[in-house]
Amino acid sequence: MKKLVTLSIMLAAQVAANAQTTKLQVIHNCADAIADSVDVYLGSTKLLDNFAFRTATPFIDAPTGVPLTLGVAPKTSASVADTIYSVTVTLDAAKKYVLIANGLVSPTGYSPAASVVPFRLSVYDMARLTATTAGNTDILVAHGSTDAPTVDVKAATSTLVNNISFGEFCSTGYISVPVANYTLDVTDMTGTTIVKRYSAPLSTLNLGDSAITVVASGFLDSTVNSNGRSFGLWVALPQGGNLIPLPSVAIPSAVNSLNNNGNIQVYPNPAGDYFNVVSTERIARISIMDVTGRVRSEINNNTQNKIDISSLSQGIYIVKLETENGVVSTHKINKK
Repeated sequence: MKKLVTLSIMLAAQVAANAQTTKLQVIHNCADAIADSVDVYLGSTKLLDNFAFRTATPFIDAPTGVPLTLGVAPKTSASVADTIYSVTVTLDAAKKYVLIANGLVSPTGYSPAASVVPFRLSVYDMARLTATTAGNTDILVAHGSTDAPTVDVKAATSTLVNNISFGEFCSTGYISVPVANYTLDVTDMTGTTIVKRYSAPLSTLNLGDSAITVVASGFLDSTVNSNGRSFGLWVALPQGGNLIPLPSVAIPSAVNSLNNNGNIQVYPNPAGDYFNVVSTERIARISIMDVTGRVRSEINNNTQNKIDISSLSQGIYIVKLETENGVVSTHKINKK
């Protein structure tokens, strides 16, 4: 509370010189361990001290029409000179803003590296504080997981978010849905293979009439990301505070093969050092990809039904099968 009071006082001083204001929320979603907490500066003045990962400010009044320089510094910073990132923005009184801190700072210890996914503030300038339709929940989705691929988000057979990549907000803006409890599937960009499944208990959380931001947060593979925080979907409320995790849901084996030809079977799942492929047609090509879409193994002119995956580490993999007649089947397996 003390931090937010300081923030309000500092911004009030800016507002005093400028009658027009807008609303702005800041969300800390940088999973780099070095940025577990950060200091935030407005010009040379420290606005937030030790602003923690997976927390958000409330929507606060911010001055419009004047350049504002926001700086992010390590939690041990002594002054604005210690900033690791800064950006100057001029806010528009006709808009409302969500700013999300994403990306990586550390030069080593993460994959992909900070040079590929550097720290940034992702800015959305059509933010909402409440739902546009009474009884609904308006949801803004943001992709903030540095090692997660381009994904879709689906509820049952409906695609809510299509092809969202790291650092992006949903291209269609807020999704307005009747308040209820939903199951959300995070799938690959084809929408055919479920990567993660979550419960979205909007009714249980009493989110009717609310506008919220759901961020993809953390690492899909913590083992190559300094054993950092694991991937999940987290909710930022308009009033700020700690982000709320959406509960993960087990994916039944029956849905592991989403678009497979009924004449093709892949088993067992989970698999050990091998999995079996049974098909009424000859499988001409087998591609095995990790959840980032990187091909880890490829077999052409396949003549085997038993596929060796002993060299792969534990985790989730996508198996793409192509028959000699050009029929493509995609399956998800869990290597134990």
